Amino acid sequence: MSPLRRVPFHPLRPLTSVGRVMLCIALSLFAAILTLAWSPARADDSEARKGESPYFFIDNADPGTDRLPLKSTAVDVRISGVIADVTVTQHYRNEGQRPIEARYVFPGSTQAAIYAMNVRLGNRLLTARIREKQQARIEYDNAKREGKTSALLEQHRPNVFEMNVANILPGDDVAVELRYTELLVPTDAQYGFVFPTVVGPRYGSPSVADAAGRPTWAATPYLRGGVESNTAFDLKLRVDAPIAVKDIVSSSHEIRVQGADTAHASVSLAAAKAANNRDFILSYRLAGDRIASGLMLYRGDDLTGGENFFLAMVEPPKAVPLQQVTPRDYIFVVDISGSMHGYPLDTAKVLMQNLIGGLRPSDTFNVMLFSGSSRMLSPTSVPATRANIERALQALTQTSGGGGTEIVPALRRVAELPKPADLSRSVIVVTDGYVTVESELFQLVRRHLNEFNVFAFGIGSSVNRALIEGLARAGQGEAFVVTKPAEAAAQAERLRRMIDSPVLTQLKARFDGLDVYDVEPAALPDVLGGRPVLLQGKWRSQPGVPAAGRLVLDGRAADGPWREELMVAGHEDQTSSALRHLWARQRIAALSDQESLVGGNAEKEAITALGLKYSLLTQYTSFIAVDEVVRNPNPSLAPTVDQPLPLPQGVAETALGAEVPSTPEPAAWLALLVVFGVAGVALQRRRAAAVA
Repeated sequence: MSPLRRVPFHPLRPLTSVGRVMLCIALSLFAAILTLAWSPARADDSEARKGESPYFFIDNADPGTDRLPLKSTAVDVRISGVIADVTVTQHYRNEGQRPIEARYVFPGSTQAAIYAMNVRLGNRLLTARIREKQQARIEYDNAKREGKTSALLEQHRPNVFEMNVANILPGDDVAVELRYTELLVPTDAQYGFVFPTVVGPRYGSPSVADAAGRPTWAATPYLRGGVESNTAFDLKLRVDAPIAVKDIVSSSHEIRVQGADTAHASVSLAAAKAANNRDFILSYRLAGDRIASGLMLYRGDDLTGGENFFLAMVEPPKAVPLQQVTPRDYIFVVDISGSMHGYPLDTAKVLMQNLIGGLRPSDTFNVMLFSGSSRMLSPTSVPATRANIERALQALTQTSGGGGTEIVPALRRVAELPKPADLSRSVIVVTDGYVTVESELFQLVRRHLNEFNVFAFGIGSSVNRALIEGLARAGQGEAFVVTKPAEAAAQAERLRRMIDSPVLTQLKARFDGLDVYDVEPAALPDVLGGRPVLLQGKWRSQPGVPAAGRLVLDGRAADGPWREELMVAGHEDQTSSALRHLWARQRIAALSDQESLVGGNAEKEAITALGLKYSLLTQYTSFIAVDEVVRNPNPSLAPTVDQPLPLPQGVAETALGAEVPSTPEPAAWLALLVVFGVAGVALQRRRAAAVA
């Protein structure tokens, strides 16, 4: 065997043309790998998954412990006029052999005023008390340590709540009953009721993690994709209206309807085992297809503190088409994160086809795709020509979901985009809202109100409505929810009508002959098409003297001045006690908006006072119920069981960080473009040299 021949190395020896090409490609690939490995998107995702993110449920505990203590959720809804009163009953039963503490994170309506909680333990009824949040937690922890069965209800977001039930003994059946009321505001004369059934997994950005490195409620267990929840779900609903109720439909569940086209209709779920992995959505109309303008007044008594409340709902005029619509600039901000993978992103693509496809040639637009990082279709907005629209739609078509949900940096980048002073800009956000940065996001939008308004589209079966509605409220726009592709065209058309022609501007309200105060909202915004004008507040009265006077609304419609008057006399209704909770809920929402604007806990004292006075669950008040009987002699041995949630319908396991084939992060696209660009230049030079 001949010895190996030693080849001398010459570091300065010129490379051949092929060698130069290979070196360029190798260096480019190395740069791409570094970009992918050290990109902010990759760092964000890995950091977010250290502990604060949701995780998959694995039943590997002590076989003597019941890992699925929530057995059923039953919902009873009574709608009278425009006010819904809802009772939710959660049944917890310990079918194991050890006492347990059950913890359950669940959603709620963004408009709900939760005003009562009761706990039924055998034949005993425990009435919960409203307490300052930290005080309630102390009372609960003390009761748990003492072996007493107790329940604690806390709010983590306006639409995310946590129930803790301690010392559930083997064989116990504990029923926790929640009561809330909410106002049903019609859109285009169509009324809707939504009951959320599952909290979508939230992406916790490391930049907003707490001192322990994770948001306390985000670490919630989820069942694997395709695994059904064993928790039963049932809902019954009744509508009582002054006129016939018609067109009662649900876009989410199969329902049975009785009493259609009468003034008293009832709805129940048709399936024996109804799905609890998506929002229950019901819509209906009232005969006449008009929003019922009206005024409701409630006269308080000593039990309610003697305060009087009112609610006014006034139908706006119909939109009048404008002869000439001012050109606008549209920035579409589209979420392509892991939770949007699959069905939600497919729905968003159909929506974007309708939104972008309907732009006028005089408009300009741009598209930002964001996940852990973001990329723009163009450095600046481009004219809405057919070629540019096709280019944008093609980019969307080739996109799948993957990565984190860094929405704040995405909108911050949008806010920095230059804009001509005389051009109106609308930012259209398309997302499922599965993040935990609502306050930071609202604060950012409000700081830039003079530069653009915001319209938010929630995509999916279990949208984070608090974020979607809060974004629109902060940006003085409107919120939309699209649960399936078939709804995209109608919602896109509704947006165009609103932007093209606000039906009322310069709106003012006054009461003649009625002394009112604490009116919400303090200033009336422009009224967009299809939604009524709403006013809530308090009024002063003399004992035994009926309320009198009139409400006068003045504004400017597309075709000139507009005025509407409602007489006060004859509208007192002592069955409308819910008005006090609805007013307090609206005031708390306004204070929460202000708090998110200035940051910190600036309105904590005021919100806490309202929660305690009106017995409402808030971010600073909680409900606590304690059975004074010591039932568990060894409470320290009772494990805490986190009730798992089903993945929302259409949400892939990528929402929890599972690895599946997906579109690379925008930063990865940039790296790949560098690779192909450098390689292309090298190959072009090689061909030129060969020709020469």
